[in-house]
Amino acid sequence: MNKNKLTIAVSGLNATDNPGPGVPVIRALKESKDFDCKIIGLAYENLEPGIYMHNLADKIYQVPYPSTGSDNLIQRIEYIHEREKIDVIIPNFDAELYAFITSEKRLKEKGISVFLPTLEQFEERHKANLYEYGKKYDVLVPRSKNITSTNDIFTLEKEFSYPFLVKGKFYDAHVAFNAEQAVMYFNKIASKWGVPIIIQEFIRGTEVNVIALGDGKGNTIGAVPMRKLYITDKGKAWSGISIDDEELLKITHHIIEKTKWRGGMELEMIKTNDNKYYLVEINPRIPAWVYLAVGVGQNLPEALVKLAMNIPIEPFKSYDVGKMFIRYSWDMIVPIEQFQSLSSLGEL
Repeated sequence: MNKNKLTIAVSGLNATDNPGPGVPVIRALKESKDFDCKIIGLAYENLEPGIYMHNLADKIYQVPYPSTGSDNLIQRIEYIHEREKIDVIIPNFDAELYAFITSEKRLKEKGISVFLPTLEQFEERHKANLYEYGKKYDVLVPRSKNITSTNDIFTLEKEFSYPFLVKGKFYDAHVAFNAEQAVMYFNKIASKWGVPIIIQEFIRGTEVNVIALGDGKGNTIGAVPMRKLYITDKGKAWSGISIDDEELLKITHHIIEKTKWRGGMELEMIKTNDNKYYLVEINPRIPAWVYLAVGVGQNLPEALVKLAMNIPIEPFKSYDVGKMFIRYSWDMIVPIEQFQSLSSLGEL
């Protein structure tokens, strides 16, 4: 069967101990049964391992951080598009999504498709808004409060008991067992991601996650639940297993139906000993463990590309339960000229 040729740009090539989803997304696209993909890697740093992984991306371009301004990032994308004729972009960082969501029409006019949440969907599931989100959509969410100063920590005792979680608005979360730790984590996170800092009730239980894809009309195209087996000191899954959990899938379908979620997402949940499920975070894009979904029968990146290209698609009906993923580290030997080329020319 002849495959459709597509040029797809993918970010998130940082396959480190805090991995981005780019490398597994590219692996999934290369295994597509319907597309013959030319991959354009988008890198923010010149030491992102995915840049140097042989046979992964056909071309690499360095792009400016979204913090330099959305217009700078999109202008760079337009420059790359002039050379590579990009069909679809799959952005994989929370911090870059705002730029791509607000530029969707501009990109579409150039011939570039994305399939992302709407701005309203993106904003209302923010960590700072999650407690209200839970009440709106009838989902259990731990109590939380946004604070902007370390002085606020000493007024929390009436509302929260230790331990509680100290979270950044984009990334990072730490469990604080006393005020001294809370102040330390506040300063650590605020210096990196700014304020507000979110204080969230600590729920005891087992962390279970779901990767899912919504079509923007209330339908769940695919969903795979996973339980983490090994977690790094950054809280990232280094190993996990696909699980059979009907209640977790029911909650996922409920959220996608009620919100008409558009695009990939990850639900981070805590399952308590009395079988209650608390939603602790929604990541509005494909997570780094997406290749487990591919391995159990749901190629969600391929499905996302079809949605972006308005290609009809049927929802996945099943997945394999009891399959594991295990990450590993691997030393690559690369010529210094590759690093120099990317550093000086911004492309490789």
